[in-house]
Amino acid sequence: MHNTEIASLFDELADLLELQGANAFRLRAYRNASRTIGSLPEAISDLAQGGPKALQSIQGIGKDLSEKLMTVVESGELPQLEELREQIPTGVVMMLRIPGIGPKKVATIFNELGVTTLEQLREAAEQGQVARLKGFGAKTASAILEGLDQVEQSAQRVYHADARPIVEQIVEALSELDEVTQVSVAGSFRRCRETIGDLDVLATATDSEVVMDTLANHPLVEKVLARGDTKQRVRLSPLFDGVKKLELDLRVVPDESYGAAMQYFTGSKEHNIVIRKRAVDQGLKVNEYGVYRGDEYVAGSSEEEVYATLGLPFIAPELREDRREFGFADAGTLPELVTVDDIQGDLHMHTTATDGQATILEMVEAAKARGLKYIAITDHSKRVTMANGLDADRLRVHWKNIDEARGKISGIEILCGIECDILEDATMDLPDDVLAEADWVVAVLHYGLKQPRDQINKRLLTAITNPNVSAIGHPSGRVIGKRPGAEISFPEVFQAAADHGCMMEINAHRSRLDLDDVHAAAAKDFGIPIVISTDAHNVHGFAELPNGINQARRAGLTADDVANTRSVGDFRKMIR
Repeated sequence: MHNTEIASLFDELADLLELQGANAFRLRAYRNASRTIGSLPEAISDLAQGGPKALQSIQGIGKDLSEKLMTVVESGELPQLEELREQIPTGVVMMLRIPGIGPKKVATIFNELGVTTLEQLREAAEQGQVARLKGFGAKTASAILEGLDQVEQSAQRVYHADARPIVEQIVEALSELDEVTQVSVAGSFRRCRETIGDLDVLATATDSEVVMDTLANHPLVEKVLARGDTKQRVRLSPLFDGVKKLELDLRVVPDESYGAAMQYFTGSKEHNIVIRKRAVDQGLKVNEYGVYRGDEYVAGSSEEEVYATLGLPFIAPELREDRREFGFADAGTLPELVTVDDIQGDLHMHTTATDGQATILEMVEAAKARGLKYIAITDHSKRVTMANGLDADRLRVHWKNIDEARGKISGIEILCGIECDILEDATMDLPDDVLAEADWVVAVLHYGLKQPRDQINKRLLTAITNPNVSAIGHPSGRVIGKRPGAEISFPEVFQAAADHGCMMEINAHRSRLDLDDVHAAAAKDFGIPIVISTDAHNVHGFAELPNGINQARRAGLTADDVANTRSVGDFRKMIR
């Protein structure tokens, strides 16, 4: 089993236990374990070869969890989870994904109405049964109906980062075949969309039958749905129980068509419409087989060749959304997109001082091991009580501990930071005299995200105009597919940020990616420096960085647009 699959088992276990009212610390342990497992660079199955003690060397994995992990690795099942699944239907667990209703309300709906599916819940809400439950009312029923639409939509897609290890394993397996000469992933995955509905893989080969047989027998393939001479569609093993089984299309194409097919199946549809129109204007035709003048084959073996035939430079897949890429291409100003290797610092992370799973020194050493030159440690302020947020006194002690860590490790610079909440009344969670002592202040919205736009903007402007605030972190507060972001007038916010020298963050966590690509591109237009940070809560959280880089590339950001590509000295000069 892949780490992602194992992580999902522990998430589901926590969900089911939460419905039964289990101890909060126990739930947190399982959720933390899931997060840790999902971000591990090494496969749990490999680590388990060293036995339970080897697993206990992983941060946050104790004796009980290590034994459960061994069971999962050896049997593919978690007995405790299987027992709970018999007691609580999958549809009831899905209700936990509805914004605004917690486990107590879900348990009430299940126990008192006997509702076990999202379809039954929708019917009960529409018929007024939910509103009549004690503690619910018409407003809650309306919120449930609104949330159901969001859950049903999100259930059809998975995070790009969750799909990545799956598709990489399949592409690697196919590339190792002697019969395969080229193989790559296309589609929305290649364009680095935040979420993925299905997967497309293209290959050239001397024997298509061998390629399709290999895919059909791959351990990640659950079922072959269709198969022809050069195309096969399969259903992959579920990433998350009851949520989504990705489907994958494999196409084996001729060598002379590989580039044309990659361009065509990478998309987007909107980008390809413009490509076809440009071709027609030049007396050409473009399809997945090549570029043609009448019946004469002109080009198609590589994407570069396809674009060049149309008088265009190669356009990076992340930009192919028919936004501004053709204007850039015609003007010769296509951006040289930022890469992971450009990043020198990480400006958002947590330690055991609040809700992190690693100490200051452990986070510093892990950051250094990844080649980072500087970091900012930004634990939560006191408003986030569930994360044991810091008040002024505890924060100053924490900063003193960070200062002491500076003397224990060399080769990396550590900034004393804070993730400070912007409160619902448009004030900061900590006094200005405290914020003034920080090297780096990330101001964020965590609560009151459904406030009216004017109040949300007032809160953001409070932070932006505060000279002690360095950046706005995950500006909208969204969680992809689970919680919509706050309603923001971005032009007003971006103009203020540009005027006051406040940076904006792309939070690289796979479930946030906030700013999104559209707003990150808009922030660039305003001349606002962007920081791409991981929001790491353990030593493995730094692995989220590529997600943020993908988002920045979709926004057309270069290394110059991203503040933390600079040396620590130059970066410090950018902090107001």
